Amino acid sequence: MCGIVGYIGDRQALPILIDGLKKLEYRGYDSAGVAVHNGMNININKAKGRLTVLEQRINRDELTGTLGIGHTRWATHGEPSDINSHPHTNQSGDIAVVHNGIIENYMKLKSWLQREGYAFASETDTEVVAHMINYYYNGDLVEAIRNTLDRIDGSYALGVIAKQHPDCMVVARKDSPLVIGLGDGENYIASDVPAILKYTRKVYFLDDKEIALLYRDKVEIINQYGEKVEKEVFEVTWDVEAAEKGGYQHFMLKEIHEEPKALRDTLIPRIADDRIELGDISVTKEQLEKAGKIVIVACGTAYHAGVVGKYVIEKLARIPVDVEIASEFRYKDPLINENNIIIIISQSGETADTLAALRMCKKAGARIIAITNVVGSTVSREADHVLYTWAGPEIAVASTKAYTTQLLCLYMMALDFADKMGRIPEEEYRQMLEEMKRLPELTQKILDSKQMMQKCADETFNANSIFYIGRGLDYAAAMEGSLKLKEISYIHSEAYAAGELKHGTIALIEEGTPVVALATQRNLFEKTLNNIKEVKARGAFVIAVAVEGDTDIEREVDRVIYIPNTYNMFTPVLMAIPLQLYAYYVAVAKGCDVDKPRNLAKSVTVE
Repeated sequence: MCGIVGYIGDRQALPILIDGLKKLEYRGYDSAGVAVHNGMNININKAKGRLTVLEQRINRDELTGTLGIGHTRWATHGEPSDINSHPHTNQSGDIAVVHNGIIENYMKLKSWLQREGYAFASETDTEVVAHMINYYYNGDLVEAIRNTLDRIDGSYALGVIAKQHPDCMVVARKDSPLVIGLGDGENYIASDVPAILKYTRKVYFLDDKEIALLYRDKVEIINQYGEKVEKEVFEVTWDVEAAEKGGYQHFMLKEIHEEPKALRDTLIPRIADDRIELGDISVTKEQLEKAGKIVIVACGTAYHAGVVGKYVIEKLARIPVDVEIASEFRYKDPLINENNIIIIISQSGETADTLAALRMCKKAGARIIAITNVVGSTVSREADHVLYTWAGPEIAVASTKAYTTQLLCLYMMALDFADKMGRIPEEEYRQMLEEMKRLPELTQKILDSKQMMQKCADETFNANSIFYIGRGLDYAAAMEGSLKLKEISYIHSEAYAAGELKHGTIALIEEGTPVVALATQRNLFEKTLNNIKEVKARGAFVIAVAVEGDTDIEREVDRVIYIPNTYNMFTPVLMAIPLQLYAYYVAVAKGCDVDKPRNLAKSVTVE
């Protein structure tokens, strides 16, 4: 996820661009850049690092002009660097582009452009756009952009300026947000309203596949066919803090609603010709056979993703997997050798205990695969292979979209390993891949029917303790659900393997105790149902999570939250959504600071 700003008017553009980028730095924080048209040429300055690095580097005398675009980057293609920073240009520097999103077919387009004689300076997917606009340009900038967009697959919010057009900026969007701010003799663009709220409260929200032409005194909007579009002006009434959240009450809620897109962005670019393509994770069949075992090392939420990973890798690839809490693993003198494969999971890529475990395993000669959300992080630099979760920045401390995209990365890895080992029939491989592609759509379906989660929260937010139970993958999901609840609501909560209830923990159940029972595993459904009956007999208030169609459970519980039907092993992704929402609504009902829970930090960089 990246931040875009733009300005055209009579004032100097640079101060407005920098001010807007400061409001958007949460969207992208590993590099920043600006391009300003001085009436004759486009001048660009960009830098790796926080926005302050760019501010210190800028020569304001060289960046004069009343037309400009700016960008804060959160890297997906190419490591953070000056060269990979936006804006990107064509070879002559006559066309400058800023972009938020992912061009899924950029490699194919890049190869074509290289055959046409175009040279690339960066590793990004965005540079393809600049060269393609140049390829199609014959004096009509809008037509060149329309032809370019016809060949692009993926998501984009684009801002484009050209040397030959000093009085116009062109923008377009698909699946990535873009706002147009309307001023008096000046107009603005931004990824989010807060970037321009200081200057105007009148905006257009651009819809998918729309293109806008911004002049000083007017804005023209057309659709993909070149037909004029009439837009209603929206008057922003939010305060700045609310606007940064896109109208959501909290960042956590916003990020939960971003999960369908995060899943899509993580998965789709890694599918080619109906196969999983994991980029530089070049683990061979021979290396998998020699590995002996795979060890997943992580902390907190990432550890819970690892527990799911153990189930699916062992089930599909039939390779033994250990899951270790990094802070414990470091001090147990683990049996690691040069053949072992270690999967390190860290949202930030800077988790201290996880980093120490990585270094210890690397010293033993093991092969390290990292799953992380931050390009250029220490984990990504020190691992042998990296699989990025393209979830975009998480602002809320409690992890939501990073967790579900970690699960997706582990599913892709498990399917790839099973394929390499010859342990999954081709038909089953294709069916599972097709079902994996449906996960973004299915998560959106859950988000569209969240009323039951709110109702359950309203009925239980005053509880002293809330317990979670489940079997198999449901137990793994229960651990993460319980952690979310205790993190943000401060209610005591524990997750238990449902079959263990009779071994002591059922003594904790008394009249009115809320129990969240996960019952999505078809092969264990009847056994879980028996465990639900046991806690109900002791007076528990049971909230069940089940798969659509399993209506028999309604007779045994107080409330049911249904998730769409999918493969058994994919249910943890879908279960995450209602469990996150339930925790969120409980915390809101209690009046807790949802985004910044007490005593917790987003990235744990100390032991």
